[in-house]
Amino acid sequence: MPRKIDIEALCAEKGLRITEQRRVIARVLSEAEDHPDVEKLHERSAAIDPGISIATVYRTVRLFEEAGNLERHDFGDGRARYEAAPESHHDHLIDVETGNVIEFVDPELELLQKQIAEKLGFRLVDHRMELYGVALDRKN
Repeated sequence: MPRKIDIEALCAEKGLRITEQRRVIARVLSEAEDHPDVEKLHERSAAIDPGISIATVYRTVRLFEEAGNLERHDFGDGRARYEAAPESHHDHLIDVETGNVIEFVDPELELLQKQIAEKLGFRLVDHRMELYGVALDRKN
């Protein structure tokens, strides 16, 4: 799993003004072990500072995303979910029954993707892979 990113530090590096409420939201995002949606971010942030409104979370998420500090994902559940912009590439495996998201890196898969692009006459500059599955050991 990739190392956690300090969103507050990224904001400071980019000269973004950080209010106390933005600081709380940045910390919640940086400490998230999952890929929370705005409602979950609001719930966690408001537990720290009850004065944080859902509108503030929406505005802050948009600001962080526009600054390149946050990535938005759509894992097929109808909700935009977020994670700190990773320093290194990783892919996602989404459990369609529980919604759990597993981050992974596979060097062989990365090489294969590059080879496929080259075979088709392209130089790969970026990609995003999301795999959707059901745990094999789960009782049906």
